[in-house]
Formats: sequence, C-alpha cells, structure tokens
Amino acid sequence: MSEFLVGLLGERLVNSEKAEVDVQSLGAKLSLVGLFFGCSLNAPCKQFNGSLCEFYSRFKKTSEHKDKLEIVFISSDQDQKHWQDFLQEMPWPALPFKDRHKKMKLWNKYKVTSIPSLVFVDAATGKVVCRNGLLVVRDDPKGLEFPWGPKPFAEVVAGPLLRNNRQTTDSSSLEGHYVGVYFSAHWVSREKTEEGQRWLYFTLLHNSVSRSEESFKQYFSEMPWLAVPYPDEARRSRLNRLYGIQGIPTLILLDAEGHMITRQGRVEVLNDPECRLFPWHPRPVLELSESNAVQLHEGPCLVLFVDAEEEGELEPAKELIQPIAEKLMAKYKAKEEETPLLFFVAGEDDMTDSLRDYTNLPEAAPLLTILDMSARAKYVRDVEEITPAVVEQFVGDFLAEKLKPEPI
Repeated sequence: MSEFLVGLLGERLVNSEKAEVDVQSLGAKLSLVGLFFGCSLNAPCKQFNGSLCEFYSRFKKTSEHKDKLEIVFISSDQDQKHWQDFLQEMPWPALPFKDRHKKMKLWNKYKVTSIPSLVFVDAATGKVVCRNGLLVVRDDPKGLEFPWGPKPFAEVVAGPLLRNNRQTTDSSSLEGHYVGVYFSAHWVSREKTEEGQRWLYFTLLHNSVSRSEESFKQYFSEMPWLAVPYPDEARRSRLNRLYGIQGIPTLILLDAEGHMITRQGRVEVLNDPECRLFPWHPRPVLELSESNAVQLHEGPCLVLFVDAEEEGELEPAKELIQPIAEKLMAKYKAKEEETPLLFFVAGEDDMTDSLRDYTNLPEAAPLLTILDMSARAKYVRDVEEITPAVVEQFVGDFLAEKLKPEPI
C-alpha cells in the first residue's frame, strides 16, 4: 500500500506547520484517501473546507475506522502565500505547493472538472471508491456509512418512481431495461419533450436537482419519463453520489444489468438524435464536433487534424488511429480503470479553426497533437507522414511522460 501511495502522491507531503509528512508513515491501517481538490480564493472551497474540518474532526474522535481514513489537499492555487494561509485551516496534509506536475496528474487521473471536489480512493489501488465526497460530508456527517463504496443501481434507486400524471410505479419496473439517468434542473435547461419521445424504447429516469419542489413539478410536467420524487432527497443524493455528478445537465446510460455504458449520454443524443448508434457504447475514436468538444476538458486528448471538409473524408484518419485507441481502451478496461487518453479526428471547419487558434497550433495538416486543456499544455508531432507507428510512439512517450509540454 505504501509503495502505491508514494507513486500516487510522492514521498513527502506538507502540513500546516510547514513540516514534511512521510507518505509511508500515514499508517498501515489506512484504507481510504480523500483527495480534496480546491483553491484558497474560491468561496465554495472555503465554505466546504469548514464542513470538511468538522466532519474530519468528528470522524477521528468517534469512528471505529478513524485510522483507516486520511485527507490530502490538492491545490490549484497560483500564489504560495494564499495556499499557505488556507493550509493553516486544515488538520490534514497537502501536496507541496511546487509539485505542480503531480497535482495536474491527479486532476487528470480523477477527471476533476470543478471545485471543490472530494474524491475518495482506495489507498492500495487508487481506484475511485466515491467520486462525490461533498455529498458524503453532507449526508453522512458521522461517517456511519464508511467506506462509502458504490452500491448497485437497483439498491440505490429502490422505491417508488413518479410519472408526470402523478401516478407512481416501483423501481423494479426498470429491471431488464436500458436506463438513462438524467440529472438536470429547471433553471439549467429546458429540453424539448419531442426529443424525449425518441428515447421511449428505453426507460429514462429523471433525478432532479431543482431548487424547489414547485420548479421540479413545472419542469417534470414537460417530460414523458419517470422521476425520483422530489421530496425523496436522500435517494436523489445517493444517485448523485453513485455517479459522481459534477455538472448538469448530465445523462448517464446503464445497460440492462445496471452497469454504466457511458457518462456522455447527452452528447450522444445531440450527435445521434435518431438513436442509430444506441446504446452508445464508448467509441475508440470520435469525430470532433461542437457537441462533443466539451470532452476536451475532461483530460488529455489526442487530436489528429487532417485536411477534410466533406462527410466521410475523416474515415481514413479514424482507421489509422483506431487500433491504437482500441488497444489502450482494452488495456485500461482490464485494469478496471478509465482510459487516460481520448482520441479524436478533426477536419476543416469553424470550430476546428477556433480550437487551433485557442491552442496556437500550426496550420499544418495532417497534424498530430495531444491537448491537455486543464494543464494548459500541448504536445505536437509535426511530421510529413503520420503512420500507425508514429502515433503509437507518440502515445507511448506521452504516457511514459517523455514528452516536453508546450504552453497553450
């Protein structure tokens, strides 16, 4: 366990007294690490830190599992004085301020897209146990549900579900169906009911995060699918925790056994309104579009830019990199881990031009790149001919951290 944690966090952390903390000394009994991603200048982070301190103090004093949990602060602060002042408020250690590379690797590994964020990971493997620790702190203030591991969807959703005609059905009616779990709120978006009608050959379950029951009722009246009743806050929160929802609207798609197929259901629906590719299993290579460009911000992405304007002209580029993408997906799926790199091909259009301008890429085509938006870093391989061997070497060097990043 200690060796793994050293690889994940480094050999030394620091505490509020500016003293070094040996990672190997965190304790042989340690089974869970909470990675607290935040920033001293972010008001919600400051507010959550107070709640987390209370939770942590109570847990360490009263829980029979007190030696099994530790928190580590992963900061995005740019000013060391602000970081140090914030650290003074914390009873747990932090990644050293200057270790920006390690911080960014953790942000990417756990796909953190907003702060504050608290991700509980297994201390021996680094696998995510609970992605939405903020709700753990709120819903389980005494830590009675430790270690907050994922439960089967059928268990989490168990209970009555509501139709917009005020009739109810039991959640057991979902068994054997593909299920879409839609997290949204009236104040975020107003999806058209006609679009929803195209999804009726699988069951869509709405899990509202609306700010009031009145707005929930108004929003849900436009929907032809099922919903978790608004007053059942505990069940709605458990679903949020189960899938680590960091932003809305989000559509999670599950197979008939309740296993997740994709977190990108909303993007898939926008790209495939007639559901021809349903049930939208993750594809190794995507054609970059306005609707899926949001995924560029979820971690490092390989983007192969080619000179293509017409539909179908991107196929040769996709075929070139697809075997490499498939191999990488299979490798990490076998380890039950998320793929560390997404693959895209991009042609010639206004959105691609904007991306090139934003990342200050050369106009060359073909052009092989890896873009890491969260780290504001890019890696460029500008060669006359891009072959599978060139792509595979580029990907391997990136994953082995042999490439030198350029700033975006």
